[in-house]
Amino acid sequence: MERLKSLRPGPVPLAILSGLVIGALMLLVSGDNPLVAYREIVEGAFAPRNWRNTLSWAIPLVGMSLAAAIPLRGGMVNLGGDGQIVIGGFVAAVVPIYLADAVPLPGFLLAAIAILCAMLASGLWAALAALGETRLGIPMLISSLLLSYPAIGLTSWATGFPLRDTSTGLTQTRPVPPGAELPELFGPVTMGLVLLTIVVAAVIYVDRRTVPGYELRMRGLNRRFAEYGGVRTERQALGAMFASGAIAGLVGAIVVLEVHHRFQNGALVSPSYTWSGLMAALLAGGNPARAVLAGFFFAALQTGGFAMQREIQVPRVLSMVLQAIIILFVSLRYGVGGGRGPKDRP
Repeated sequence: MERLKSLRPGPVPLAILSGLVIGALMLLVSGDNPLVAYREIVEGAFAPRNWRNTLSWAIPLVGMSLAAAIPLRGGMVNLGGDGQIVIGGFVAAVVPIYLADAVPLPGFLLAAIAILCAMLASGLWAALAALGETRLGIPMLISSLLLSYPAIGLTSWATGFPLRDTSTGLTQTRPVPPGAELPELFGPVTMGLVLLTIVVAAVIYVDRRTVPGYELRMRGLNRRFAEYGGVRTERQALGAMFASGAIAGLVGAIVVLEVHHRFQNGALVSPSYTWSGLMAALLAGGNPARAVLAGFFFAALQTGGFAMQREIQVPRVLSMVLQAIIILFVSLRYGVGGGRGPKDRP
């Protein structure tokens, strides 16, 4: 009996399998062949000609998965990713443009300064949500979400009026100076991918090998016990949210300096990197290493969805439905299906 229990699939594989089964039933009802649709998703994501697209989509999505996973590891939810990624992208575009006008600097130095400023600005913006909870009693779930609106509104106004590139009819800034873009190194490997890989390795190391990582996990399991053990949870919340926001800012900087080469209003919000990343972090239960894998899985699912729609005219919204079903099943398993929350633990 014990051996049979050990062979039973975990909640995440079971949720993925359930999502695929429900998606297949939906396709059958609509008159489409689920095997053909799923084959197109796999080929669209992993075929050699499509691998670059999957990797390009995975960089921001994995980054936002990691940004969401850090506070979630400690039982906190950061819903302000949209505002943080926008702040990071805006700062990453504006800093090199106007710094180059004032001081002639090499392109790589402009890019480095832009990225550091983007991470700092987004980290401080995210930390405001932690201050709202620890000092004013505003739940972080609410304050982090509400802070996105002024961030998006202010950057939209600045891009549309005082900092707008008047040579185009679009709401966007001037392009960053030549040399400040993040280059491709070889094949699909870019400087943005290298930077994100370094950050992923650092976060996983802190989570598994350091005292702050252990204390954050302890808080996620039982905050009262963590406080009883001497963990300064208010300072911890500030640190976790700053790190989360800084990574979101890095993602915004990578997209701006590597893809668009300028800040475009709405370009960082419309792909829903934040919400897909949050779903990936929930699927991983806040574990940073698993969040990276879940983010890559969702990126492949979305890239494959585009290919499926292009090849067999099945709407790509199916990939988003699959994501939602998978998260729903995981939530039911942990929230309703017998899993114990922090209040249930002694």
